[in-house]
Amino acid sequence: MKRPILFINACVRRESRTKRLADKLLAKLNQPVEEIRLNALKFPTVDEDFLDARDRLISARDFDNPALALARRFAEAESIVIAAPYWDLSFPAALKQYLELVNVVGISFRYSEEGVPVGLCRAKRMYFVTTAGGCFAPEEFGFGYIRALAQNYYGISDIRLIKAVGLDIDGADVDAILRSAEEAISEMALD
Repeated sequence: MKRPILFINACVRRESRTKRLADKLLAKLNQPVEEIRLNALKFPTVDEDFLDARDRLISARDFDNPALALARRFAEAESIVIAAPYWDLSFPAALKQYLELVNVVGISFRYSEEGVPVGLCRAKRMYFVTTAGGCFAPEEFGFGYIRALAQNYYGISDIRLIKAVGLDIDGADVDAILRSAEEAISEMALD
């Protein structure tokens, strides 16, 4: 049986435009969804004590420990959808915190003898859904970072960007921009 799509929701607003596009994509994918709402998680402080505790778990190969549950679920996902608005040249900080928790040696990746990351994630495809108020949204700061992690660490080769930009520019027809992005989702090939 196919596992549900792992939906990583970094949207904060109730009327999130990014979430609107993500919902359209999830409907198109037409599979069960397991949602992780990042604003509902209580992230630990990543300090020396946290890193020492995680390093002990990794050294002991205690990968079933509850402290590593998010990393296990991420690595086991067959398909991943991330919804994150474009803020301040990146994405919400909660997504970075989440990635710090799933980026675990022995679960989501390992190092080769040469020190090169080798992906251990099951997913072959990841979708990154984003919106931006302006048109200036350099991909390397948001989507590019996610793509680099997915391809270079997690072993996920097919990363697809879905975006709507220019939403807050004076005179922008927000509904028309979002409808255009939704039409692109409707027409998107899934293979």
